[in-house]
Amino acid sequence: MTTATLPSRRDEAWRYADIDAVAAAWPLPAPESIMVPAGGSFARAIVQDVGDIRQIDLTLGKGAVAKLHVLNIGGAYGRIELNVTLHEGADFTLGAVQIGGGEQTLEIVTTVTHAEPGATSRQVVRSVLAGTATGTYLGKVAVARDAQATDSAQDVKAMLLTRSATANAKPELEIFADDVKCAHGCAIGELDAEALFYLQSRGMPPGEAKKILLQAFVAGVFDGAEDEARLQELALAKLGELV
Repeated sequence: MTTATLPSRRDEAWRYADIDAVAAAWPLPAPESIMVPAGGSFARAIVQDVGDIRQIDLTLGKGAVAKLHVLNIGGAYGRIELNVTLHEGADFTLGAVQIGGGEQTLEIVTTVTHAEPGATSRQVVRSVLAGTATGTYLGKVAVARDAQATDSAQDVKAMLLTRSATANAKPELEIFADDVKCAHGCAIGELDAEALFYLQSRGMPPGEAKKILLQAFVAGVFDGAEDEARLQELALAKLGELV
């Protein structure tokens, strides 16, 4: 997922990126490389709160399990790339939230390769955007020819708090095996006006009503995460800034 030369918006993985910010950070350091051995387990919480480009190559051995939880909230430009390779019977879970306002550009880009049979992957991504912020999720699941009995799902939703905010979502499947179960769902919308009216009719201030609904929108993404309480606290604080 890295490139030897500075990318442009002609490169699909950088189509919605802030290229000026990328150029300022170029050249990027080598991606962090993580290998989870056969039968092993790995868990990490990642918070991007300063404006950064992070790239991670993650390989899961036979029967290995990995759980990543991502909160992407900081800086004018924040990008997290994950390149995941699953061997036989491995299991990968991603729970990610990105919350942006003002003129922020936030991106989560994933490539999950099912290289061998019997592996599973689950990706849940939620974005909340206000102002003129842009939030992007590009997620490719690639299933190799011999990776039978693959089970993969992507669940992507974005909430726009202003009409000037932008959400880009592209879940993608590339399947060469016959016996697979792969699915993806994507939805982009606004806060439910009836739900807002109901909460306000019960005496809740408009800002607090919005915050409650947004909290519900991202609820569950960080369940079971490393440092779950901190992720929830930071996400709630960022949501409070937007309303």
